[in-house]
Amino acid sequence: MSEPPPVEPSPAAIGESREAPAPTVAVPADPAGTAPRLLVVPEVEGLPSIVWPGPTDQPTWAIPVQVPAGTQGYAIFLPLVQEGGATTAAAPPAVAAAVAPAPTSTSPATTTPSTAASAAEAPPDTAPAATASAATTASQSPPAGQPAGGGRPVAVTSGGLPASYPPPGPGYAFRRTPPPPTFFERVWPGPEATGHLATPLAVLVGALGVAAFVPLGRTGIGWFLGWLVLTVAVVVAVRQHTAELAPTERWVRAGWAGAALALLAVLAFRNAWWLVTFCVLGALGCAALAIIGGQRVRSILFSLVAAPIAGLRGLPWVRRHLRAPGSPGSVRRVVGSVVATVVVLVVFGPLLSSADAAFSQVLGALLPEISVSGVFRWLFLAAVGGLIAVAAVYTLAAPPDLSAVDRPTERRVGLLEWAPPIAALTALFGGFVAVQFTVLFGGQRHVLRTTGLSYAEYARSGFWQLVVVTVLTLAVLGGVTRFARRDRHLDRVLLRVLLGLLSALTVVIVVSALSRMYTYQKVYSFTGERIFVMGFELLLGAVFLMILVAGVRWRGGWIPRLATALAVVLLLGLAVLNPEDYAARRNVARYQETGRIDAWYLRALSADATPALAALPDPVRRCTLSWIADDLAEPDPWYAWNRGRDRAREVLDRLGPEAIGNQRDCRRADQFDLPKTRR
Repeated sequence: MSEPPPVEPSPAAIGESREAPAPTVAVPADPAGTAPRLLVVPEVEGLPSIVWPGPTDQPTWAIPVQVPAGTQGYAIFLPLVQEGGATTAAAPPAVAAAVAPAPTSTSPATTTPSTAASAAEAPPDTAPAATASAATTASQSPPAGQPAGGGRPVAVTSGGLPASYPPPGPGYAFRRTPPPPTFFERVWPGPEATGHLATPLAVLVGALGVAAFVPLGRTGIGWFLGWLVLTVAVVVAVRQHTAELAPTERWVRAGWAGAALALLAVLAFRNAWWLVTFCVLGALGCAALAIIGGQRVRSILFSLVAAPIAGLRGLPWVRRHLRAPGSPGSVRRVVGSVVATVVVLVVFGPLLSSADAAFSQVLGALLPEISVSGVFRWLFLAAVGGLIAVAAVYTLAAPPDLSAVDRPTERRVGLLEWAPPIAALTALFGGFVAVQFTVLFGGQRHVLRTTGLSYAEYARSGFWQLVVVTVLTLAVLGGVTRFARRDRHLDRVLLRVLLGLLSALTVVIVVSALSRMYTYQKVYSFTGERIFVMGFELLLGAVFLMILVAGVRWRGGWIPRLATALAVVLLLGLAVLNPEDYAARRNVARYQETGRIDAWYLRALSADATPALAALPDPVRRCTLSWIADDLAEPDPWYAWNRGRDRAREVLDRLGPEAIGNQRDCRRADQFDLPKTRR
C-alpha cells in the first residue's frame, strides 16, 4: 500500500480546482508499512462534487486500479461506514471509495484523477461486504462531518450514468445487473399455462393408455395400442399449435410420428428380442423428432436429449393448468369420475366373477390379474406414459429454437492442416482396395497361398475391423467438412477431390465387408445378429453415397435426416424379412446338404423360427424346439397378442408333445454340430 500526503479538503480548494486540469498523481512506495491515506485531488470538470461520509484525515485502505487507455466510464469504490459515525482506530480499515474517469491507463502505483476523502473504519465481519456492494447499493452521502448511519454499505454516486438510470437522490439504489440468459432461456423458454383442461386430460389419457395396454414383459399388440392412444391424445391437445408450423415441417413431423407407430407395430408380428429392442428404441427416437424436430446432426442429437428433459420441465407447467382460474372445479369432477369408475369396477367385478364361471373366464381374459407386482407395473407404465405426454404437449406448445443449436461453426482448419492426413488416408485406402481386387480375381487358391487361411476364415478375419474403419472414416469426413476452410478456390477443389476419392474407396470397403460376412455365414451359420450387422454396414455405404452426391454442390444438410429415415426403413425391412426365420431356413437347407448344424444356437431362437425348425428330423428338431415350447407354455392375454408366437403355437399343436425334447436331445444332436474351433 502507499501513503500519500494528507490534504484537508476544503470547498474553496475544490471550487478553484474546477478550472484546473485533472493530473495523474503518483503514489510513492510505503517502506514503513504505515496505513495509507486517501488523496484529495482537484475535481474533474463535469463531475459533481463528492462529500465523504466519514470523518476526515482517517487511515483507510485503497485499491489500485489499472484502466486501459481510451476506456469510457467510471470506477466506483464504496466505503463501509459503521453506524454512529467514526470508528475506533483498532478496527480494521474499510474499503476506500473513489470515482474516477478512465481515459488514460494507470499502473498499480498510480491513481487517476478523482475526488476523495477519508473513510471510516469497519468491523472485520463487514469488510468483505463492501466490495460486493459496489453493484447493488448506492445512496446520497450526508454532508461533511455528519456521521452516516444504518450500519450498511454507503455508496458514493456520480454523474455520467447512462440515460436509462434515474438521477441519484435520497434512497436511490443501483439496479443489480441481470445475469446472462441461460441456454434454456435463450433457446427454449417454454410455453405459458393457458388453463385449458385439454393439456392435463391429454397427460391423463396417455398415462392410462400406456398402463392399460402395454405388456411390459412381452412383445405384443398392446405396445402399438398404448402408443396409439398416447399419440391421439397429444394431437388433440396441441392441434392449434401444430397448425402454426410450416406445411412442409408439419408433414415431416407427421411422418416421424407415423414411423414411431410403424416400428411399435412390429412388436405385434415379430418376437426376436434384439429386433423388437431396436424397434422400441427407434420408435422413441422418431417420437423425439416428431416432438422437437431436427434437421442436422446437432439438432437431431439435441432432440434425443431434450425430449426426456421436456418431460421433467413440463411437470410444473401442467400443474399450473390445474391451478388456473376456473379449472379447479372441472379437475375435481374429472378426478372424482375416474376414482368412482375404479371403485365400481373393483367392488362389482370380483362379485360378478365369483357368481358365474363363464363370466369369470371372460373377465380374466379381458383384465389382467390384480397383484402387487401388477400394481407396481401399472404405476411404472402410467408414470412413463404421463411423462411422454407431458414432453410432447409442453414442447409442441412452444418448440425450441433449433437455429441456435444448428448455428454455423467457425472454419479454422487450413489446407496445410487437413490435406496431408486426408491424402495419406486416401492413398492407404487405395492400396487396400487394390489388394481386394487381387483377392477377388485370384479366388480361394490365391488366399490360401498368400495367407495360409481358408477362404471362409479369411472372410471372417477382417469383417469387424472393416466395420470399425467405416465408422471412423465417416467421423473423419464429418469433421473435415465441418471445420475445414473453403475461402479459396484451391481449398474447395482439394476438398471435393480428396473427400470424394475417400468416400468412393470407402464404398468399395463396405462392399468387401459385406462380401466377407456373407461368405463366412455360408460356410458356418447364419444368425439374426449377423444379418442385422450386415444391414447396418449397408446403411453406412448408403451414407457414403449420399456424401458423394452432396459434395457436388456443397449442400449436405439433408443427409442426417435422410440417414435417420433410412435407419427406420432398415428396421422395418428386417421386420419384413423376419431375420430369425430366414437364418433358421438357411441353416436347415445347409443341414440337408452337409449334415452339419448348430443345434444349440437354433434352440435359442425365438418363436419366429418355429415353422422352419419344425422341418428338421429327430433328434435335432426335438432339441431346437425345447426352449421355444417352454416359452409358449402359458397363454397370452389379448393385449399381448403376437403373430409370431401365435403361429408357433399352431405348429407345436400340429406336431404334438412327443415332437418336443429336452437337454438330452441336444446332447445327442452334438454329433451333427459344426466345429467349434474357428480362427
